[in-house]
Amino acid sequence: MALDKILSVGGKPGLFKLVTQTRSGFVGESLLDGKRVTVGLRNNVSVLSEIAIYTLEEEVPLREVFQKIKEKEGGKKSSVSHKAEKIQLEEYFFEILPNYDEDRVYASDIKKIVQWYNILINNDITDFSATDSEDAESSKSDEEE
Repeated sequence: MALDKILSVGGKPGLFKLVTQTRSGFVGESLLDGKRVTVGLRNNVSVLSEIAIYTLEEEVPLREVFQKIKEKEGGKKSSVSHKAEKIQLEEYFFEILPNYDEDRVYASDIKKIVQWYNILINNDITDFSATDSEDAESSKSDEEE
């Protein structure tokens, strides 16, 4: 399952798999406990494939950060807990993404990234490659050059 079907819903813990869309929002299934929830359009919802992390040069897509964690951890859960101290989280993230922008990426962001990575690994969602639409966009821009 690609990251374009995985959602973060503001005010609700964990991540959700998009099940279906409705007229007033969508139905999501929690990756933590499997419970289904209806989410309205007024909720703050983020699709993981649309999230990027600030670095000193550019914004790096979240899937690339997940891939770097996966490579560092050998496909297993992260060696640091999302409940670790701020300094431990920052040191760990610095190993993953050495040029991340420390002024714009907060410890709370790193906690979420580590927690989300572990949730995805627990649910056997380990394909962090580009989605089909991203592949099409990148090949389209390559053809235009």
